[in-house]
Amino acid sequence: AGQYQSGFITTQGGNLLCRKIIHLITNNQVKSQVSKVLHECEQRRYKSVALPAIGTGQAGQNPAKVADEMLDAIVEFARQKSVQHLQTVKIVIFQMTMLTDFYESMKKREDSDSPSTESLLSTFKSFFWGKKQSSGKKKSMILEKKVYLVTFQICGESQAKVDATESWIKDLILKEQLENTIADEAIESFDETQIAILEDLQRINRVTIQLENKLSPPQIKINGINRDVYSISLEVQRMIQQIKSEEEQSKAELLYNRVEWRYPGSNDSFVAFDKLTNMQLEHAKVFKKPYLNVRINKKNYKVDLNTLKATDDQGKSINLQRVAKDKGK
Repeated sequence: AGQYQSGFITTQGGNLLCRKIIHLITNNQVKSQVSKVLHECEQRRYKSVALPAIGTGQAGQNPAKVADEMLDAIVEFARQKSVQHLQTVKIVIFQMTMLTDFYESMKKREDSDSPSTESLLSTFKSFFWGKKQSSGKKKSMILEKKVYLVTFQICGESQAKVDATESWIKDLILKEQLENTIADEAIESFDETQIAILEDLQRINRVTIQLENKLSPPQIKINGINRDVYSISLEVQRMIQQIKSEEEQSKAELLYNRVEWRYPGSNDSFVAFDKLTNMQLEHAKVFKKPYLNVRINKKNYKVDLNTLKATDDQGKSINLQRVAKDKGK
């Protein structure tokens, strides 16, 4: 049996991956309800809570109004100095069309002095635009490097010949030196693993590697012998692409659990798109793009995001399906 409180009932988590479920008694006071839930979680020393877009299902409330009220309640709660236990508040948006409403609501708070507000907006942006927010203060870093000096002693018949030889040696050194700068937002996501790889590359090659995280976008500067700079630059680009790929796969997996796009298969059945194409289609739909080019069974198709029709290069059209796996409550 559930435990009744003012406005809600708390039950066990059952088969869900949570300790408790708080069932709200429906009313139109979304801000008040969210505030009560947050204080209940704090009182019971829960560390995290996930909230759906309350009232946007059968209750039929305006999503923009719900977004404003939910975020107002969360921001006001986060500003209270007495909050000690509840650390994470997630808003789970099942209906992708509501993402714009919540984004606009968060954007209105962008100039707020609340760290919690900035965190909400950063999290939303990171999901769609792929920029991973730094958890700490940005700083520059020069990887530790032992420099071995080489001394040339030049003897000659005259000072002019000595000077000419010195100039010739300097020219040879400069011709072998190269500096390459790689700028990319993904560099901000470099952690201990990537730093260790860079340190190894610097140790076994004749280069100096410098990370500039204060710049936007962050940069990596590589100085040294031409061939070493070229090879290390390729390795850095590979590391950047790997991070981007992992982030894209993670976002695609999350979105695939919410909505699934399908194309016609055999025997009147439908086949799900791969997860990355699924994400591209959904993002195009949410941000109201008219068309998107995709590949289906090794053929090129142009998808009309309004009619959900896909047309190939020969003008043949097929109907796509967009299936929401969960409805807002």
